[in-house]
Amino acid sequence: MKTKIFRVKGKLLDVDKTKKFTRELKAIKVEDVQEKLYSEFGSKHRLNRDQIVFDEITEISADEVTDPIVQSLL
Repeated sequence: MKTKIFRVKGKLLDVDKTKKFTRELKAIKVEDVQEKLYSEFGSKHRLNRDQIVFDEITEISADEVTDPIVQSLL
């Protein structure tokens, strides 16, 4: 299976504030990206799944990648 690069934009809903985020990840399908971010934000920020909102998940090309970690994986 071939991996794709996804850009995810969304919000983290905390008790007193909302924080926007943008992440770029490599995965096979959109569901894998969602699970990875649920796991990451849940462990680092102690958020539940209902506190993580994905506004936009788009597949991008290798030329559009801005994250240096993802670029090194290409």
